[in-house]
Amino acid sequence: MGKKKAKLIFKHNFFEIVEEGDHVLCAVSGKEIALQNLNYWNVQLQEAYYSPIEVNERFSTLKE
Repeated sequence: MGKKKAKLIFKHNFFEIVEEGDHVLCAVSGKEIALQNLNYWNVQLQEAYYSPIEVNERFSTLKE
């Protein structure tokens, strides 16, 4: 079975799966994030992040 990108709706403390898949892409780095490893996202921007590093990068650009 090949890899398939999932489509999610990010909520506070959980996410809903709209379209089945096994990963999403980081909004900052473009890295694949397996759904079981997805820990960082932004509800307002509806973006997923690979790690706290990418979260920090995104928020630093929003402050400018």
